[in-house]
Amino acid sequence: MMRVHVETGAQVEVRTRSRSAVQNLLATVCLVPLALIAGCAGVVSQSSPSTPPPQTQTYSVSGTISPTAGGGGASVTLNGAASATVTASSSGAYTFTGLANGTYAVTPSRAGYTFSPTSQSVTVNGANVTGTNFSAAPVAAGHTATVSWTASTSVVSGYNAYRGTVSGGPYTKVNGSLIGALTYGDTAVLSGQIYFYVTTSVDASGNESVFSNEGTAVIP
Repeated sequence: MMRVHVETGAQVEVRTRSRSAVQNLLATVCLVPLALIAGCAGVVSQSSPSTPPPQTQTYSVSGTISPTAGGGGASVTLNGAASATVTASSSGAYTFTGLANGTYAVTPSRAGYTFSPTSQSVTVNGANVTGTNFSAAPVAAGHTATVSWTASTSVVSGYNAYRGTVSGGPYTKVNGSLIGALTYGDTAVLSGQIYFYVTTSVDASGNESVFSNEGTAVIP
C-alpha cells in the first residue's frame, strides 16, 4: 500500500511540474508578441514629419526718372532673366519686385520724351539693386526758320544762305547746292534759340558776293 501511495504521489508531482512548465511557456509566448507590438509602436512615435524645401530668395530693382514732368507716369520695361512692365509713380519712382539673381535690362518710355540713358543693364546678385535712374527730356517740336531775300540785280546762278548764333557772325553755310529760289527753309534749328542769317549770290563762274544784310529768326 505504501508503494502505491508513493507512485501516486510521484505522478501527481510530475503533473504539477509539467503544468507549471506549460504555464511558463504560455506566459513567455504571450509576452513575446506584446514586446513586438510595443516595439513597433515605439518606431511609429519616433518618426518625424518631412521638412518642406526652403523658399527661393527674391530681390528688387528700383530707381527714379526725373524730372517728374517726364518721369511721372512713364512706362518702365524689364527684360532679361525675367520680363515685366511697371508704371512710374507721380514722383517718377519705380520698382520691380520678386526678381531672382540674374542680369536685366531696364528701359523707360513715354510719348513725347527721350530718356538718358535709353536703357541700363543691372545685375542682381544676392541683394536689391537701387539707384537705376534716368533723365527725361521733351522731344523738341519741329521748327523751320524761313529766310527770304531780294533778287540780285546781276545775273547769278543761285544763292547761298548762312546761319550764325551770334549777331555779326561767324556764319555757317546751311544749304548744300545753290538755291535757285529767293527763300530757304532751315529745319536744323532748336527750340528757344535765336539765329542770325545772311545770304550771298553766286555767278556762273562761281564768284560769290559779300554777305547781305543780317536777318534774325527767334525759334519758339
